[in-house]
Amino acid sequence: MEINKIIESGLMETYVMGIATKEEVQKVLSLKEEYPAFKDALKQLEYDMEVLAQSMSIEPPAGTLAKIEHEINEIQRRNQAIQTAPEPEYKHDKNNQESKQEKYIEVESESNQMRVNKAWKWVFIAVFVLGKVFLASAIYFYLENRQAQEQLKELKIELKQKMR
Repeated sequence: MEINKIIESGLMETYVMGIATKEEVQKVLSLKEEYPAFKDALKQLEYDMEVLAQSMSIEPPAGTLAKIEHEINEIQRRNQAIQTAPEPEYKHDKNNQESKQEKYIEVESESNQMRVNKAWKWVFIAVFVLGKVFLASAIYFYLENRQAQEQLKELKIELKQKMR
């Protein structure tokens, strides 16, 4: 009877999901050793969670593994090329090479790669900030216009009342 309460308490679920505290983990391990029913329930829960995870999984697009392997190989080749590259004779040349390497940001799309010059970063930031300024201005002038229209209506009502 007591083991059924422990099984239904949610302790196993927290253990299987990996969010149990150290004390809860120790308790689960000791209960697993002491009660075969708890051990069986834990195995069944682990199996059910695995089935659920597999049923909700999404297959990656075809060729994903090949793309990952290609990218890893490219990174390794670049690192080897950088390590084996001779040091430039002049400090100016070294700075020039570093600026060439840092000049572009790689942006990866589904199948192609595009390079974006870092100078555009500031253009994008400026456009974003100006957009926020224009949005704030539009909201401000909209509210001012609305308030002016309400005042105009009030003045028209006052004028009509005085004309009578």
